[in-house]
Amino acid sequence: MLRPMAKLIYSTIASLDGYNADEDGNFDWAEPDEEVHRFVNDLERPVGTYLMGRRMYEVMVYWETADTVAGQPDHMLDYARVWQAADKVVYSRTLETTSSARTRIERDFDPEAVRQLKESAAADLSVGGPGLAAQALGAGLVDECHLFLSPVVVGGGNRAFPDGVRVRLELLEERRFGNGAIYLRYRTRS
Repeated sequence: MLRPMAKLIYSTIASLDGYNADEDGNFDWAEPDEEVHRFVNDLERPVGTYLMGRRMYEVMVYWETADTVAGQPDHMLDYARVWQAADKVVYSRTLETTSSARTRIERDFDPEAVRQLKESAAADLSVGGPGLAAQALGAGLVDECHLFLSPVVVGGGNRAFPDGVRVRLELLEERRFGNGAIYLRYRTRS
């Protein structure tokens, strides 16, 4: 019996006007509260491999040691375990070493290599960061987009979906949270 091919999921938190970082590079306005964080933990638990660029990696590598920080709430400790359990592929031409386990560096994003990774993976993959996601979307590799909209308008910055990305989507799921955030799950359509 053939097992289904793993999905590649682009997951991002964005402002209502479509940015995942403001003009100063800040994204503190997007920090999820406990309810959203627990939901994200459950969504990411089945992810076996994270694909990300250097900047996203430098933000996310915090989770490699977050469980050693005194006083962390349970939902954050849970996410640290989710992060630590997954493999990571960092696409960077400048990063020389990584500071997390289960992590390797690739110099260039190779759509065919990612396609093969999807075909051989036992668990879903997640692509993080809009630049890398744009390459994966452009190559037809992304199966789903998980978008968390924060109830804030930031007026400019780093777009969650960069210019030039054009993909037809089908809404599969939606959820409203107590803090005003909204989760939208889409499947990509050919």
